Amino acid sequence: MSAKTLIIDGQTTSAEDNATVLQAASDNGITIPTLCHLEGVYDVGACRLCLVEVKGTNKLLSACTTKVSEGMEVTTNNERLQKYRRMTLELLFAERNHVCSSCVSNGHCELQTLAYEHGMDHVRYDYCFPKWGVDATHRFLGMDHNRCILCTRCVRACWHIEGAGTKNVAGRGGKSHIITDLNEPWGDSETCTSCAKCVLSCPTGALFHKGATVGEMEHDRTKLEFIVNAREKKQWIV
Repeated sequence: MSAKTLIIDGQTTSAEDNATVLQAASDNGITIPTLCHLEGVYDVGACRLCLVEVKGTNKLLSACTTKVSEGMEVTTNNERLQKYRRMTLELLFAERNHVCSSCVSNGHCELQTLAYEHGMDHVRYDYCFPKWGVDATHRFLGMDHNRCILCTRCVRACWHIEGAGTKNVAGRGGKSHIITDLNEPWGDSETCTSCAKCVLSCPTGALFHKGATVGEMEHDRTKLEFIVNAREKKQWIV
């Protein structure tokens, strides 16, 4: 496989021909913040936190969906990008009802961690305070739509790792939300295998194990990566 030579933050590096800017940066120890990216499933560029500058275009491009090219010059961190990332995080907090002090993922939440890292100590936008409910109809699992950031990790994990196709997205704009099958209660689903891969993939406390209390939900993403890698290497085929 051919390689591409590019410059990331002034550092000359190389990457595989079909690699994304996010992969190239990660391979060279450069961290780009993400929320919708999940190892093992395809990228959709939903959260817009991984926006980077590419010389030659005025547009900001999502690092997770932009392929590398020969001679590309990428900037992953400057004042302009920090401004956009901070704004995106504030909008995510304002859009739903994120109350960290009572969340099962308090202290283990990727949204919360990124807010700390970007110095977000307040939100400049009006809170929407939408009336979202909690689906606790499943025997073992639950979903709190108030904490969902619509990263669609759970949808992609359900479809492309478990292969059940239970989760999906319905609605438009501010009314978009994760649904089960044809928008029925999770507990009534005939396709859900109760594998909890969706819970493992969730970056916040939107998906949780029943019985988890404040700060108890930790997500072990390595389990999903193990499954994907084992399938690709055909380790389970006798």
